[in-house]
Amino acid sequence: MENMKRMEWLVNTLNKASKAYYIDNNEIMSNLEYDRLYDELTALEKESGIVLAGSPTANIGFEAVDNLSKVIHDKQLLSLDKTKSIEALKSFLGDKKGLLGWKLDGLTIVLKYENGKFIQALTRGNGEIGEDVTHNALHFGGAPREIEFKGTVILRGEAVISYSEFGRINKNLDDNLKYKNPRNLCSGTVRQLDSKILKERQVFFYAFSLDFGDTDHAFIANSKENALIWAKSQGFTPLEYKIVENTQIEEAVEWFKNNAKDNDLPSDGLVLTFDDIAYSSSLGSTSKFPKDSIAFKWEDEIAQTKLLTISWNTSRTGLINPIAIFEPVELDGTTVNRASLHNLSIVKNLELGDLDEITVYKANMIIPQVADNLTRSNTFEIPDKCEVCGFKTIIQTSNDAEFLYCKNPSCKAQLVRALTHFVSRDAMNIEGLSEATIERFVEKGFIQNYLDIFSIHTCEKEIMEMDGFGKKSVEKLINSIEKSKNSTLHNFIYALGINQIGLANAKLLCAFFDYDFANIMNAPEEKFLKIDGFGPVMAKSVTDYFNDDKNKRLAEEAYGLLNIQAPAAIISSSLGGQTFVITGSLNIFKNRGELSDYIESLGGKTASSVSAGTSFLINNDTGSNSSKNKKAKELGITIITENEFVEKYGQAT
Repeated sequence: MENMKRMEWLVNTLNKASKAYYIDNNEIMSNLEYDRLYDELTALEKESGIVLAGSPTANIGFEAVDNLSKVIHDKQLLSLDKTKSIEALKSFLGDKKGLLGWKLDGLTIVLKYENGKFIQALTRGNGEIGEDVTHNALHFGGAPREIEFKGTVILRGEAVISYSEFGRINKNLDDNLKYKNPRNLCSGTVRQLDSKILKERQVFFYAFSLDFGDTDHAFIANSKENALIWAKSQGFTPLEYKIVENTQIEEAVEWFKNNAKDNDLPSDGLVLTFDDIAYSSSLGSTSKFPKDSIAFKWEDEIAQTKLLTISWNTSRTGLINPIAIFEPVELDGTTVNRASLHNLSIVKNLELGDLDEITVYKANMIIPQVADNLTRSNTFEIPDKCEVCGFKTIIQTSNDAEFLYCKNPSCKAQLVRALTHFVSRDAMNIEGLSEATIERFVEKGFIQNYLDIFSIHTCEKEIMEMDGFGKKSVEKLINSIEKSKNSTLHNFIYALGINQIGLANAKLLCAFFDYDFANIMNAPEEKFLKIDGFGPVMAKSVTDYFNDDKNKRLAEEAYGLLNIQAPAAIISSSLGGQTFVITGSLNIFKNRGELSDYIESLGGKTASSVSAGTSFLINNDTGSNSSKNKKAKELGITIITENEFVEKYGQAT
């Protein structure tokens, strides 16, 4: 009876966590905790011989619940059995030849081509029915719209967002909207109804298997490796892999593990599959797993340490983020002493308390996470007041996860972080105003809102009397503030910190209203709904912001101080379809932002990291051994200098 109750609890808990992760793009428990509970459920089912209805051990995926069209897959997509044992990999492969490659942590996608044309893209869904995301897949890197092959071919692969792209996108999102990991961001992006959102982000498709149906495919000679080589010749980007035999597996796993830390693509392990297609087909499958492939998950390096405290950091939106602070430990070659707990649900599930013995690890060997709480004293109390301003906190629930908020608009922590956002590079770009400096100025009463920044020169004498400031540094700061007045409307609107409005949305907003700030401030809510990419939440957020008399007054006064530059017109589409990565110092353009804007004015795109979809790497030091240069050389991507770019495409005037 006790085992049955435990199994029921495990099924409900795991399904709730799966729904939050796969459907709501949220996280209410760590991957390590999920795996631990899943393994416990598997053991109980094996012991009792009972599998409860709805058990995640019997389900392949999770049912789609949004407004995307549902389509039945031509062939059922099964999940993979997994192991953490190299010996199990050797036993699985036996005397056969196999392909060992990354197990990317993204969104499984099925692409279909007929007569050389891309016709459909589906998510895995529950394995039998997927969601139609064709409108978004048209803009994937690594997935051409047309291929030379005129038969039918179906490619299975993974849509992913790199760590560097994840960082770039999260930087422009409000704290309560930030994604927890690249996988959640990719899932949320690919499953958007409006493809304009995906166009602003770099999603790449990496193929890992092909199916030609009844179309003759003798040219791949019964080999999965040949199939991937052929896919590359058609313009696809195959998953990185190594051909292995039994005696080579250990060395190959070690190679992938050593390279995982520098891999910009999120990966939670490896996949081993037989190279022989006919042999693979003959093996068949279980009700859940194919028998020709197996997943290898990294044996996470777990360290035990002592929880010292939970730090509650109030963001500029009022969201209070819990951070676990613990005694320093070594993990995967680095020292860590803190990890985000993401939300209240995770804090509660871990039953954390003062000086508890906890275990920590790095998810995908990169992001520190609390794995488990060995003591579970459950003595930490959720703050009922903001630790900064003393205002009463409230708990709000979103997608089955609980979040803590401070709703005091005058909270100093919110003010400091809002001002830090206002002066950031993609906003007003004011150099010399770090968060620490802003905090000191707020303490002194020099700054009470962002408008005060533009009159900071009236406090010049008082600032020079502060530690760390002299006449030259103050003059430099004042000059930087004056320089920032030459801005663009979308940078200014982004700087205001309107909830839901990142830099990309600010550009859409400005373009729709022909860069007329008065019209933006006074437009009714229904007007914003006509903007492609804007939904009811975003529209309400903008109107609520400008309906606040204080917000509107400050924005009008600040706008009057600025020299708003006209938007750069698209000079031509000469760079249409090309993606550039910029690195190193520049000599001609003032900074990377200016060069990036110029590339966009020519119809091109810029990215923060080198990948298979990169057209050119711009680096004045073409011979350096930087990681980006090495990656470009590995992928055969041309490295050009700033001068070479200007000679070919001219220079913005």
